[in-house]
Amino acid sequence: MAESIIRIENLHKSFQGQPVLNGVNLSVPAGGITVVIGLSGGGKSVLLKHIIGLLQPDSGEIYIAGQALSGLAAAARHALRRKCSYMFQGMALFDSLTVFDNVALPLREKTRLAKAAIAERVMEKIERLELGQIAGKYPSQISGGMQKRVALARALITEPEIVLFDEPTTGLDPLRKTAVLNLITQSKNQFGFTAILVSHDIPRVFGVATRVAMLSDGRIVFEGSPEEARQANTPALKEFLLAGPGEPSGGQRGAAPLETPPGD
Repeated sequence: MAESIIRIENLHKSFQGQPVLNGVNLSVPAGGITVVIGLSGGGKSVLLKHIIGLLQPDSGEIYIAGQALSGLAAAARHALRRKCSYMFQGMALFDSLTVFDNVALPLREKTRLAKAAIAERVMEKIERLELGQIAGKYPSQISGGMQKRVALARALITEPEIVLFDEPTTGLDPLRKTAVLNLITQSKNQFGFTAILVSHDIPRVFGVATRVAMLSDGRIVFEGSPEEARQANTPALKEFLLAGPGEPSGGQRGAAPLETPPGD
């Protein structure tokens, strides 16, 4: 297995006294696509938001590129987390901004690049993701699949080493789900980032995963290749896979209200 670019050790997080992450241990190899699967409401998005820094753990440690986040000064921690980018489940595009301006936003907020340099980089990313013809349109004027492309372009505009994808196929029809997953794979190969993707869209995500991790009852109960996942005897994993494609029913529904603020 490739060297881990992210390592999570004994991560705990509770909301309103109820545990959501209950001792998560996970290694993310550099250069691949690690897919975290699990039931809706099980803490997958909560885990991502700890990595990106939107949430702080109750206990445990996150290492990025070998550095423990808790031991760093605020400026150093911020610089390290700038290696990461996040594609939100709902895409979080701004309706009042054009496609161009949505993609440019992180550069305008986080860098001191000149206006011309920003425009050049944005257009380069837009063209490479085949969005050039809609650069002047607003999100409401383009399809859901194109909105996913715009959200991906924005996530990649700062040239991150790590991109976190929160349920990127939610709300799409089967053909567009496949297209988005293929786009993630193509973009990873083209731009060279490490991807972490949370999903319950089985078996589609197995087609793009280089590594699979199963989150159940607040812990990682399986890590391995997609083929190893299919052959594993882990009870929670076998039940999840047998539930078939789409969102499984049942499971940890009681946890969902506790996760409303950070989401899952």
